[in-house]
Amino acid sequence: MIKAIDYWCNCLMFPGAAQRVFEWEDVVEALERFNRVDLIKEFSPEEFVTMLDDAGVEKVLLPAVQIWDYKTRKMGWYYSVEEIADVVSKHPDRFGGLYGINPYQKMEGVRQLEKAVKECGFVGAHLHVYGYERPINHRDLYPFYAKCVELDVPVVMQVGHSAESMPSAMARPILIDDVALYFPELRIVAAHTGWPWTEELIAMATKHPNVYIGTSAYAPKYWDKSLVRFINSQGRGKALFGTDYPLVTHHEALEQIDALGLSEKAKEQFLRETPLKVFKL
Repeated sequence: MIKAIDYWCNCLMFPGAAQRVFEWEDVVEALERFNRVDLIKEFSPEEFVTMLDDAGVEKVLLPAVQIWDYKTRKMGWYYSVEEIADVVSKHPDRFGGLYGINPYQKMEGVRQLEKAVKECGFVGAHLHVYGYERPINHRDLYPFYAKCVELDVPVVMQVGHSAESMPSAMARPILIDDVALYFPELRIVAAHTGWPWTEELIAMATKHPNVYIGTSAYAPKYWDKSLVRFINSQGRGKALFGTDYPLVTHHEALEQIDALGLSEKAKEQFLRETPLKVFKL
């Protein structure tokens, strides 16, 4: 059995983590549309590890999300570096941290990114641009990208539409072209399949050696056929398994992946080998 690695799993493993989700009206509305509200519940790290064992997942990466609310102009959903680092420290073999980028913090944020990697052992950065009204190729993000290159860690960025009330054009996959050309050493994980511009994202991943497709947030049974073909053919080694848990659970995701007809080699690359390489785990 292939032990999967999930590059994007939301952390519900400290007191108040679930309540933090419910405080943001926009995300609650999105969860209600997807019938996921009942899955927002807190677990101890030990309980979550047991769930991962049952599902066949070896490791999950936990973003210190910094999502700015477009409507209220304040932080909509956030977890601090300290909160994520504390969870990771309890089971470092099963959890890894991703630093959440807030472009409004400018160089102070860049320094915090370096501290999170060097002192807390975080393995990458995480970016959700929509509420900040900064497209993913905006100049305010380039210092963060440069620091990721310097630290030799990847950046995970949501790409495609936003399910919340935010401007989706901030993360059109074609905008990755500028970033990948300027930073050829920067490993970019473009999350959420890029939908509804999935083929545009496939084009970016095909063109750029440093661009990878992440499949979080969408259940595998709903993936575009073009994405399944890509993962199973020329995209072997260019796509990573993710859930955006609890938007998709590990059990349902892995069961549905088994039904996609992927070759064993493609499945191994997708579930394990590529995330090991990209995040240097």
